[in-house]
Amino acid sequence: MEEYRAIEQSIIKQFRKTIWRPFTRALNEYELIQDGDRIAVCISGGKDSMLLAKCMQEILRHGKMNFGLEFLVMDPGYHPDNRRLIEENARRLNIPVRIFDSDIFNIVVDVEQSPCYLCARMRRGYLYSHARELGCNKIALGHHFDDAIETILMSVLYGGQFNTMMPKLHSTNFPGMELIRPLYLVKEEAILEWKEFNHLRFLQCACRFTEQIAKERAAEEEVHSSKRQEIKELIREMKKINPYVDSNIFRSAENVNLDACIGYVQKGKRRRFTEEYGKPSA
Repeated sequence: MEEYRAIEQSIIKQFRKTIWRPFTRALNEYELIQDGDRIAVCISGGKDSMLLAKCMQEILRHGKMNFGLEFLVMDPGYHPDNRRLIEENARRLNIPVRIFDSDIFNIVVDVEQSPCYLCARMRRGYLYSHARELGCNKIALGHHFDDAIETILMSVLYGGQFNTMMPKLHSTNFPGMELIRPLYLVKEEAILEWKEFNHLRFLQCACRFTEQIAKERAAEEEVHSSKRQEIKELIREMKKINPYVDSNIFRSAENVNLDACIGYVQKGKRRRFTEEYGKPSA
């Protein structure tokens, strides 16, 4: 049996409970794919996007819906070794990637305020644009369960608001395009276990800023490269006390009680509890 076949089968068999079922549940629960869709799976070269590509191939092969797939890799200025690793993994996993170049890293290299935010926005725009050129109406990103709960805590602790990473979104700058996150219910721990089980090696992070930070702090015992990493470590510590804390954080976004909120924003309009306070119930 060819290696990629064994890797594909591991998703369905060994990781059926922790990867395949959460993946298909997200597709169904959030209605992420419809007949006739043409979806651009965006691959960064990391474990999450590579697993997403394989899951999307499998659901197309075994599912009941008729849709098309493209596999996009945007090179924002990777080191040649990083690009080579992406290409080798794509061949090893039998993922027919399309690679296009951009100069995003050069553009944001001198930006002092929020270079990561600017980089992410630019990358998203490039992906939307190329996906649309290929006739796609959706892009699929590899964000997972842990990304979603970390976003909730980051918004609360650092942003003073309650936001989460949605499983699907309409693009505001590319009318008719939609973003979906099929790994939304898959935990990062399962993805890491899948990677180790199949002896795979992916990019950790090919960002020049992250690489520089790692070099500068190599002598330190701990490396806090970002606010997200701090939140990840916080959740890890909290789980030592309550092993269900991650699931509870996620459910908090499903169980928002507007009757117990001081204020909230809906469709861009801010509301406060005093607007309805004291009024008779309908």
